[in-house]
Amino acid sequence: MTQQRFKKRKKPNFKRGLVLVLLLVIILYLWMNAEGLITSFLEVKE
Repeated sequence: MTQQRFKKRKKPNFKRGLVLVLLLVIILYLWMNAEGLITSFLEVKE
């Protein structure tokens, strides 16, 4: 009975994993450059 519980395993969804990794990289990049981005957005353009 205990073996039946572990038999039904889903295949890993590689597309979703790749999208999550890409999102994480983008968020980290934005986090590292947040100060520069904020100052560039708030600059008064003449």
